[in-house]
Parts: sequence; structure tokens; C-alpha cells
Amino acid sequence: MIVSGSASQSLAAALARELEEPLAAVEYDRFPDGELLAAVPDFEGDRAVVVASTVSSDAHVELLQLQDAVREAGAEEVVTVLPYMGYARQDEAFESGHPVSARATARATSTGTDRVLTVNPHEEAVCEFFEPTATAVDAAGRLAEPLPGDLAEPVFLSPDAGAIDLAETVRDAYGGGDTDYFEKTRHSGTEVEITPSDVAVGDRDVVVVDDIIATGSTMSQAVGVLEDRGVGRVFVTCVHPLLARNAATKLSRAGVESIYGTDTIERQVSSVSVAPAIADAL
Repeated sequence: MIVSGSASQSLAAALARELEEPLAAVEYDRFPDGELLAAVPDFEGDRAVVVASTVSSDAHVELLQLQDAVREAGAEEVVTVLPYMGYARQDEAFESGHPVSARATARATSTGTDRVLTVNPHEEAVCEFFEPTATAVDAAGRLAEPLPGDLAEPVFLSPDAGAIDLAETVRDAYGGGDTDYFEKTRHSGTEVEITPSDVAVGDRDVVVVDDIIATGSTMSQAVGVLEDRGVGRVFVTCVHPLLARNAATKLSRAGVESIYGTDTIERQVSSVSVAPAIADAL
């Protein structure tokens, strides 16, 4: 039975259809003192697949409650799917006395589950914080689906050299094009220069591929560089479209024609589902 966190209802429904499994009715409530209550009153079956993006601290608590609720209802196996793992970018202590927050949240999640899957974590090493080790699901190829079919000599750009595999995955799924990455040169604590590495972009369509877009500040700066070089159309794709505050406006003002994301974080730009990739991993 598929059990949805409140932030992942559309994805959970898509996964239920993909697996042809029933979707549980889940109740979400909040007490006057602010405490949450997530319940699954009519759960049936031996296996529960809890699908919950931990996009907030409340979502983390809700996930723990759903894990406990299905155990209480008789589930013999609990599989936890984290489409988006919150706190994953805090994968090391910033300084002495600071927590490794990704480890702390992973340990808490592990207590109520038999298995964990998470989609395109920022650093795959965070999977080792779970007990047992979580499985990373690569859904980047899904980002090729909503792209226009008439891209002109497309170039697929990743935010840095370390993420070039993301760009290559989307390029391969699209069926052709070059790949490149942005080089970042830090001049100070706040000033970062961003330039494409090698490939000429003049009059060519560019697809910028990233795992997550948070504030959009660095991405919009990068797009501005492309505009200065006479780029054709610019499209932005990301697995996790967090798009905090005015990120979408920043990107549009920079010259981005369209933003495409998946439903790991359910936003207006979530134009493709990762449900097939998760289903394959299950």
C-alpha cells in the first residue's frame, strides 16, 4: 500500500498507478499547540511504501509519524521513499560543535523503516548515513521528456565539473547534443565568476541541468553569461525544484525560456514524474 506524506501527494498517486497498488487514505492534522498528527486509519496489507519529501522540519516529523502509524496498523515491512531528502546538503559539520544534520535526520528516519530510497541526493555519500544504507535512485533522465523536440544544436550544461554526469544523462535521454559545465572562480566570500568551460554556445539552444535549484541566484548569473555570448534559447531543468522565494522570477529575468522540474518537490514547474524511476527501484 502506498502512503503519502502531505508534500508528496501527487507523486504518491503516480507511484500507486505505476505499481498498480492501492493508495492509502491519510489524515493530516495539527493540534492547537502546534503539534502534528499524521494518521493512516484504514491501512491494510503487509508492506507500506511511505512516500514523503522532507521539505520542512514539519515534514520530517510527519514522516516519522507515518512510519509509526503503519507499523501500528500491522505492516510487516516499511519502505521509505524520500523523493527529496531535506538537510542532505548539510553533510558535514560547518565548524567544531556543529551537527552533521544529514546524518542526524537519516538516523531518525532509519529507526522506523526497513529500507530507504532517495532520489538524486546532492551527494550520494549521504546514503551511508542510513541504517541500512539507503539506495540512491537516478531520475535525471526523466528531465529530457518535457524538453522541446526541436532544440538547435543543443548544449547540456551542468553547474560544475563534478555534476557533468547529470548533463550527460539528460543529453543521452534526449538523444543528442554536446555537454559542458560551468567553471566557478571565487574572488571573495560573496563574488563568484561563472563561465562555460569550452563549448561555444552562440545561436545554440542550451539546457542547464542541476540536481536542485534553491534561490536561483547562481543559476541566473550563469544564464546571464550565456546571454552575453549570443546563446539561442535557454532552458533550465532540475530534479528538485525547490525554487525558494523569487527564484523563478530571477531565472525568467535572466532570459530563461522555461523551467522544468520533477515532482520530487511538487511545484508549478513539476512537469515530469519520477514515479517510473522509483517503481523500477522498488
